Amino acid sequence: MTKRMLIMIGGVLVLVAVLALGFFLHIRSLIASSPKPGPQTVSAIKAQTLEWQPQITSVGTLVAVRGVDVTTEIAGLVRSLHFKSGQDVKAGDLLVQLNADSDLAQLNSLQAAAELSAVTLKRDQAQLAGQAISQAQVDNDLADLKSRRALVAQQQALVAKKTIRAPFSGRLGITTVNPGQYLNPGDAIVTLQTIDPIYANFSAPQKQIAGLSAGQAVNVATDAFANEMFAGKITAINPKVDPSTRNVLLQATIANPQRRLLPGMFARASVDVGEKQRHLTLPQTAITYNPYGATVFILKPAEAQPAPGGKDQKNAKPAAPPAGSLVAQQVFVTTGETRGDQVAILTGIEEGQEVVTSGQLKLKNGTPVVVDNKVQPANSANPSPQER
Repeated sequence: MTKRMLIMIGGVLVLVAVLALGFFLHIRSLIASSPKPGPQTVSAIKAQTLEWQPQITSVGTLVAVRGVDVTTEIAGLVRSLHFKSGQDVKAGDLLVQLNADSDLAQLNSLQAAAELSAVTLKRDQAQLAGQAISQAQVDNDLADLKSRRALVAQQQALVAKKTIRAPFSGRLGITTVNPGQYLNPGDAIVTLQTIDPIYANFSAPQKQIAGLSAGQAVNVATDAFANEMFAGKITAINPKVDPSTRNVLLQATIANPQRRLLPGMFARASVDVGEKQRHLTLPQTAITYNPYGATVFILKPAEAQPAPGGKDQKNAKPAAPPAGSLVAQQVFVTTGETRGDQVAILTGIEEGQEVVTSGQLKLKNGTPVVVDNKVQPANSANPSPQER
């Protein structure tokens, strides 16, 4: 009985071993017949050294050299408008005439009273020469004349306030005031802006103050004219640093003869500082940033692999790699300044090395690649918005 059981157990073990061997051979054949991963398609660029001009860049706002909402100092009814919306005017040009009929009548009355006081004073001075009246009477006449002339001047100023003129030269905005409309003191009539030249106000960190001074050249760009730069100069630096942001406010004056730049526009300002430098440059898309550092993938020719040569692999001759075969290798780099779509590379690669610019997520060391540069990532020092 014991012998039978041993034979049965042995038979079961042999059967299990045969099944396991068959299963192993089947899995190995499946693995051997599975398709090998092909080369990964990437885009690449050769690292090259470019000339860099160190810059301070910031965002700011365009502000009119002079800007005001023209208003009235006293209440009155609009009799006539002497301008059109969007018109260019000069300082002193008549804009609005308010109804001043009653004020003019009052002025005429005061002028008549002042003239009478002048005649009375002249007559009394003649009588004083003949000692017909006292000096006190002449003094009273003189004081009365001065008082009436002061009233005339006061009324003339009131009449002048009913005539609203441009306080300075500039361009008028759009008005909603119409003849016959009653205006209260402080009601806005029309905006007046001097926009040639125009100011650009922007801020810079306090650590960059040493590189800034009045008279430095400034280039200003705005989304309204994406492919155009407007040149100007720094004309003022605020003598106080904002304690909440540690930034200093700067003001640049920009020539605007065509009056295309308007107050309130968003602007990007760049100021050249220091001397030009040369840096190895790559598109920012080529850099992969990780907690342990920044890396790029460079492309290298594939190394030759030993060809099958029977049992003695030591005597096997290496097989030449396919023509043009490339593999990816990951290397650490040290990045520097950025400008537009570009970043300066301080260490890690050399000029002329081919660097992957897109498709890094599917790569690892030794992955074969195929370069397709039909579509390249942006690589401009002064990029413009892509959405139009």
